[in-house]
Amino acid sequence: MKNLKKRLQNGETLHGCWLNLGSPLTAEIVGLSGFDWVLIDLEHGAGTEKEALAQMQGLEHTSAGIVVRVESAEPQRIQRILDMGAEGIMCPKINTPQEAQKVANGLHYPPIGQRGVAKMVRATQFARNFQTYYEGSQENVLGIVQIETRESLHHLEEIAQVPGVDVLFIGPADLSMELGIFGQFDHPMFIDALQRTIAAANKAGKATGILFFNPNDYGKYHQMGIRFIACGADGTFVADGAKNMAEKLAQFRAAL
Repeated sequence: MKNLKKRLQNGETLHGCWLNLGSPLTAEIVGLSGFDWVLIDLEHGAGTEKEALAQMQGLEHTSAGIVVRVESAEPQRIQRILDMGAEGIMCPKINTPQEAQKVANGLHYPPIGQRGVAKMVRATQFARNFQTYYEGSQENVLGIVQIETRESLHHLEEIAQVPGVDVLFIGPADLSMELGIFGQFDHPMFIDALQRTIAAANKAGKATGILFFNPNDYGKYHQMGIRFIACGADGTFVADGAKNMAEKLAQFRAAL
């Protein structure tokens, strides 16, 4: 465990990025680059559970905490990824406190939640470390729910109050699409949604997160009180690097 939950509770700002290529090699490269956490994306990313496991193995020796976004809040889906060794789970489009509770149920063992018990899994070093893992899971496993819909905006305080929910994470693309202002992240409606989410999280003693792709937006979001910050993705890093190199070589060729 890389202590993501404890660090957030201590007031740190944590930096992360997305992993959407499904590649253990790019996961390892990104993990070695200095991010506090990385997110393996099983909702929109190219990989499946098989690739997610390989990415976790590639990240193991890096300093980056491992978060995985699953495509649903089904407890069995969540616990399977946790058994593989993830430190945190992100669930998209959580609309109500009941749905948030479903996420929490999958994150934690009874009596707090409903996570099934399995010892012979990677998270417990294949039964060698089950008791230690079990005793520390409540304070180590990070629960992240995404605020991406109009309906979720009507239940922010109730969602934030659910035990086991540690981060309200704004999904800018989906939320702005729902609000009818797709991509207009400076629109008053979007800013109002951000501020309401942050206020609800702060009231409950929880953190707020967001993903953006322009690092120049960092100050704006951090000043608003967002401390679980993601910028970029492995696919973006590869695409931008390849494009920049091709353009430079083309410029040299044109100058001959």
